[in-house]
Amino acid sequence: MDAATAAGILEKARNSVASGEGLGGTGFWKLVNEIKVDPSLDTFVDEVAELDQKAFADWALLTVPLWLGTTLMVAGTIVGLVLVGLSYSAEGAWSAILLLAGTGVVLVTTHGLGHLVVGQVAGIGFTSWFIGTLGRPQPGVKTDYRTYLRSSASGRAWMHAAGAIVTKIVPFVMIGAGLAADVPVWAVLALAAIGIVSIVTDILWSTSSSDWKK
Repeated sequence: MDAATAAGILEKARNSVASGEGLGGTGFWKLVNEIKVDPSLDTFVDEVAELDQKAFADWALLTVPLWLGTTLMVAGTIVGLVLVGLSYSAEGAWSAILLLAGTGVVLVTTHGLGHLVVGQVAGIGFTSWFIGTLGRPQPGVKTDYRTYLRSSASGRAWMHAAGAIVTKIVPFVMIGAGLAADVPVWAVLALAAIGIVSIVTDILWSTSSSDWKK
């Protein structure tokens, strides 16, 4: 893609965002993909990042500062682990409920933390935590495209994969915790089902439209 084409796409994207129509259909994401592989387009990165952030602010249902969101996610992870720990001293159905509830909390909080930690190691910055839509309430962490597009391809790939990998690991780790806590068998089977469904979902969906595709 030459510079004139890139400039034309950005002009179209700028107008679309200003009118509240977002970036879809403007060629913006095609330009982003071109920048990833063509260093000569680096001069457009700052404007791409600015437009991406504006469009994101219009789209996201809720955003909170990076420090606050990270604090909440870490605190949530601790709460989830405490619930899992309490399952060791509970009995019967209560031990299963505590284990599954704790696992659910940890799954929600650690997905974004996985992206954040690996991204920062790769030199990728982040701007905020967010909830996108009511239909997809999973908390996410927003990348700063200035650093994202200037990081290595492998760094970007590992950042995207990190959340998905953590989500796959957690249920199977919790199976071990459940066995150690002597929870009812149905709770262990539920954890195994969660892990398997998560893997299948990634194969069928995430590879074409989410983390693994990116």
